Amino acid sequence: MKEARNIVLTGFMGTGKTSVGKTLAEWVTFEFSDMDAIIEKEEGKTVPEIFAEKGEAYFRQKESEVAQRLARGNKQVIATGGGTVKDPKNMEALKEAGIIVCLTASVDTILQRTAAEGERPLLDASGDDRRAAIEKLLAEREALYKEVDYTIDTDGKTPDDVAGEIFSRFEMDSVMLPSF
Repeated sequence: MKEARNIVLTGFMGTGKTSVGKTLAEWVTFEFSDMDAIIEKEEGKTVPEIFAEKGEAYFRQKESEVAQRLARGNKQVIATGGGTVKDPKNMEALKEAGIIVCLTASVDTILQRTAAEGERPLLDASGDDRRAAIEKLLAEREALYKEVDYTIDTDGKTPDDVAGEIFSRFEMDSVMLPSF
């Protein structure tokens, strides 16, 4: 039996980490922490503005700082940024912090969701069309997204559906949530 001190949601952009994370946090009465939102608040800028003004390396450093800080907490649902998996230190800290669930979606679903959400620096600055950029980034991160406890496909599912599937998997594996 494993205790989920925290539930960490990872996966590519547009897979539902924020919407599922909020739902999950409400259900289990955990705090919800969205890494991108934390960085935006601390920097006083949006993620696209940070990328444009300070570059991806700066953003990844901030992302790593936030991941390390959140990993020390308890009773949180943490929605990581899509590229958080790129730094092994981030994933090591988050694995020690709790259960990691990777949310996935098809390229078509990601295209639809990211178009609805607006600017995405890694997609818009790639020089490729969005489909090609998504396919390239997914291929680069594929192995990293497999280093998790659970993988849940979000295609055609609501946040409630996905949260329910996560709970079902936890029940099957006797994963306990902390009651402190």
